[in-house]
Amino acid sequence: MSEKIENSFWIWIKKNMVFVIAFIAALITSFIVPLDKKYFDYFDFKTLTCLFCVLSVVNAFRNIHFFDIIAKKIVCKFINLRSTILALVFITLIASMFIANDMALLTFLPLGYFVLTFTNKQHYMAFTFIMQCIAADLGGMLTPFGNPQNLYLYTYFHIGNIEFMKIMFLPFIISIVLIAVCCLFIKPEPLTLNNNENKTLPIKKSIIYTLLFIFSILIVFRFIPYIWGLFIVPISLLFLDKKALKQVDYPLLFTFAAFFVFSGNMSRIDAVSNFLGSLVNSHTLLVGTLSSQLISNVPSAILLSRFTENYPQLLVAVNIGGVGTLIASLASLITFREYTKNNPGKTWYYLKMFSFYNFGFLIILFIICALVMT
Repeated sequence: MSEKIENSFWIWIKKNMVFVIAFIAALITSFIVPLDKKYFDYFDFKTLTCLFCVLSVVNAFRNIHFFDIIAKKIVCKFINLRSTILALVFITLIASMFIANDMALLTFLPLGYFVLTFTNKQHYMAFTFIMQCIAADLGGMLTPFGNPQNLYLYTYFHIGNIEFMKIMFLPFIISIVLIAVCCLFIKPEPLTLNNNENKTLPIKKSIIYTLLFIFSILIVFRFIPYIWGLFIVPISLLFLDKKALKQVDYPLLFTFAAFFVFSGNMSRIDAVSNFLGSLVNSHTLLVGTLSSQLISNVPSAILLSRFTENYPQLLVAVNIGGVGTLIASLASLITFREYTKNNPGKTWYYLKMFSFYNFGFLIILFIICALVMT
């Protein structure tokens, strides 16, 4: 019995390795920055609530086979593998501009999974997920609400809408071109469905879940107080689909919470702050990009905004800095978690491919932006 429990424990550890690492990192920094009232300021409760709401609704959609049906329609519409992957990636990119990168991934990664599964093209899943992640991170850079760090800097520096889009236009266009080029290397293999079972959507539940999803997105845009999401979504699903609430990826939510503690503590360590402060004014683009690789782009934006008035370079830095390491953006953690959940045992394969594409994008974007902005 004890051996069985031990095996289950290690299986859980392997399955939730990102959470374990985030928890250990948060714990270590907690010894450097003792627990106090400021810890409560670390947590973005709106983000955590939105994650919970969207994950719950996505599970509910999954349980009525919504993604199965949409996936089949995409396959029938785009015919071959290349055009289908392009469609999945650019749907994610466009969505990230309007509903934020994290929400776009939570919505469309399951769609990518079902499309590739139904067509027996699972070996393209790592590439597709990585491109969707990059598209979400870089696609969201064009609008003030596309990425969390954008909204913060947009408000903090009182940046005008037109000026904001002018600053981000060049890296945005370059990103689109790079994403398209990468996807064009995929062979236009014909797609055939290996699941021909016809399923129909239950109309009543589909309408209610759609309304719940819109409700969750309105929370993202701050039209509705986030606290309402903690009541309306779970209460609705308790009556409609309790299973959806049980299926929520709670370790992912705890990963975000641990990540907030780690990032918050890092920003309060004097050695880190003093080092960044001495460099950021003269090398804003470089420091912002490197900082994003170490403590993520959102806390980097918050930390570095205190040391510079060069908001154009800082804005570009924390956006292109969203690609690179696995912790450069929360979107990368979402994608990694979704991939390893569906493809256990392929973690290192994914990380190698993730690093190749992400650092490739980061290097190209940084060089071009550095030449243009300095």
